[in-house]
Amino acid sequence: MKRIAILLILFFTLTNCEDVIDVDLNTSEPRLVIDASINWLKNTPGNQQSIRLSLTAPFFNDTVPPANNAIVTISDSDNNTFSFIEEADTGIYRNDSFIPVIDETYTLTILYNGETYTATETLKPVVSIDFVEQNNEGGFSGEDIELKAFYTDPANEENYYFFEFISDIAVTPTLEVYEDRFTDGNQIFGFYTEEDLESGDVVTIRNYGISEQFYDFMFILLQQGSEESGGPFETQPATVRGNCINTTNPNNFPFGYFRLSEVDELIYTVE
Repeated sequence: MKRIAILLILFFTLTNCEDVIDVDLNTSEPRLVIDASINWLKNTPGNQQSIRLSLTAPFFNDTVPPANNAIVTISDSDNNTFSFIEEADTGIYRNDSFIPVIDETYTLTILYNGETYTATETLKPVVSIDFVEQNNEGGFSGEDIELKAFYTDPANEENYYFFEFISDIAVTPTLEVYEDRFTDGNQIFGFYTEEDLESGDVVTIRNYGISEQFYDFMFILLQQGSEESGGPFETQPATVRGNCINTTNPNNFPFGYFRLSEVDELIYTVE
């Protein structure tokens, strides 16, 4: 009986002890993060555009610090220059006179904290989404709803696609990239499924035309961010670098990407 009492005391002592573990993570100087996605939605003027600049922060920070007081411009091959002005102190820079032209090459220039950042990219076209096909017997359980957004790839040319699926359920948007190496000229689809998707939910489907270099960038980024890549503390095989460079101090390179896309959007209500 005495032995049982001792064992019970040890059990409750061990199970009620909680140690606070402080994770000592390495820190570094903040780097500029450039979210410069110029999106021209089909059948709109495309003149209103925005760019977000922020700074890297420690892993456990709850907020993302904005990069304030930058000078941000985009210029085209005809020397038209579009200035982006910061909205208050948000780190969001806006322009309402941008001129989007398919296959035009644009150069982004950012002056921030005494250093100059640049990137060059081409505005890529995209085909329209033809239709959406719904399957109510998908997934391993045979009960998940699956959506296929079909589009027809133009024949005899290289094309790259970036799909974004946004639903009104509380999940992170689904992002996918596709190329037409084996599907040139065929009708193919972007795929979306969520186990909590139900009849009546609204899904916004966007298809972006993208360049080959952005396809490569996003492919690596999505692979590293997938569930198969490990937990948040898993060592990544490489730092994913975008197309933005620091011409003043190359060692202080930024994160992010400068992309220009024509976009087709379809809003689908799950049946």
